[in-house]
Amino acid sequence: MLAPPWWRKSNVVIAAIVALGLALGMGAGLVLATKGAKRSAAETTPIASPANASSTSLSLGPPCPLSGVSTRRGTVPQRPAVAIKVDNYPDARPQSGLDKADVVFEEPVEGGITRLVAVFQCNQAPLIGPIRSAREPDVAIIDELSRPIFVHVGGIDPIIALINSANDDNLDCCQSSIIEHVPGRYAPFDTYTSTSAIWGLYPARKTPPSPIFTYSRSVSGVGAITASARIPFSSTNDNTWQWNPAAGQWMLSIGGTAATLLGGGQIGVTNVVIMTVDTWTGPWVENSEGAHEVEVDPTSGGPVEVLRNGVSISGTWSRSSISQPARLEGSDGTPITLAPGETWVEMVPSGIPVTTTP
Repeated sequence: MLAPPWWRKSNVVIAAIVALGLALGMGAGLVLATKGAKRSAAETTPIASPANASSTSLSLGPPCPLSGVSTRRGTVPQRPAVAIKVDNYPDARPQSGLDKADVVFEEPVEGGITRLVAVFQCNQAPLIGPIRSAREPDVAIIDELSRPIFVHVGGIDPIIALINSANDDNLDCCQSSIIEHVPGRYAPFDTYTSTSAIWGLYPARKTPPSPIFTYSRSVSGVGAITASARIPFSSTNDNTWQWNPAAGQWMLSIGGTAATLLGGGQIGVTNVVIMTVDTWTGPWVENSEGAHEVEVDPTSGGPVEVLRNGVSISGTWSRSSISQPARLEGSDGTPITLAPGETWVEMVPSGIPVTTTP
């Protein structure tokens, strides 16, 4: 029997039960930017990476709310989060701007493929895309981001109604002048934007988001030393995260091939949070082939694997409501912390095996 959609539930009670999570002390500093990717000084707010934080500690400001990385200018940028829907179909790759995001969410959609929600707050990105249409799981992502600006290109009517009722500023790029078409890309994979253009439309929005994770430079639980983790969403989206100790990052490959960015450089992040979620096929047709949308229960709770500092920490996640972020907990109920830096959240349907390699 299919579970009812989360947005039709009332009085949801979450039970997050324990898994493993024991103690290993590993201090480490990780580099926020993707290996090989270049930052534009004009487009990026300077951030002190954990790797060089000790040498600049006297000048460091408060941490960025969505990455835990200390600011150098003494204050967090006074602006909201921007959440941008980015395509992840093979024809949409390589994408742009993912290396500048504070957090990237990867969600299941129809046909066994995935799409991304790239979230920016402390850093800027001069080119982000390709941007695609909204999906049902987006609502629970944007609702925890303290009223973000949500950027997408259209969507079917029931989904747009959900987005309009969410805690966000809905910015449909079909109706906006901020889009940029990149030479050499073709529709529907040619719609891009920039963070400066988006924030420029909302000059009165000055409030940064609240944190959605807890950060610590040391590992908060005992984890298994891990070389890689594989998540086979489908044949077109078969993800492997490989630990690169030299870069201090988890590097992404898809189908055995390095996942790169437009302009070069493999996608790499400081943390990977792999959340097993309950999903079902919804009632609405999403495309011309007749595929129905995939719905995600964002408060189901379930197993979680947190990759950081070359280890994998097992535990459980729970979420009391879609307006609250998920809690990542070890067996004793204490939070599993992330290392300061960019985080990639994998929303993996139950039944898809997640395998880690020591």
